[in-house]
Order: sequence, then C-alpha cells, then structure tokens
Amino acid sequence: MVTHPFHALRGQTLAVLYERRWAGGRLYVCEGGPLGTIGIPEDATDRAPAPAATALTAEVLAGLVELVAAISGPDGRRSGGVRSLC
Repeated sequence: MVTHPFHALRGQTLAVLYERRWAGGRLYVCEGGPLGTIGIPEDATDRAPAPAATALTAEVLAGLVELVAAISGPDGRRSGGVRSLC
C-alpha cells in the first residue's frame, strides 16, 4: 500500500512486480494502473521498517563509545583480524 502523504496513488494497494535493492533501500516496481509500471521507494509504502522504539540519546551514544573502546586495541585501532590500510 502506498502511504506517502503526497503520492498520487496514496492509500492504494498495488501489485508488486519485482523489487530492486539500492543504496537508499528498496524500490518496488509495481503495476500503476493508468500510470503504467512505476517504482515506489520502500519508505513510501506500508513495507517500510518501523521507527526505532527509542530515540537516539546522549546516553545511547556514550554506550556506543564505550563499546567501540572495549573492542579496540590500546592505540585505538581494531585488535586482531584484518588491518586497515589507512
């Protein structure tokens, strides 16, 4: 179903012919009736992922910093495994 508030087919359920994956997510290629075949980004449909349950807060970011520090080596680089060329 098209859920984007300004889309011409908002509220309509369309048959998905196939989907494409791209850097921005997924694109559904659908039967668009009189419009022919159309592509609709996933975030304009009811198939879009649900929003996060909690907001990104300073506490969440601080926890992430602690996690990265815990898995990093003493000089701030990743320990073990593949080394970066940079």
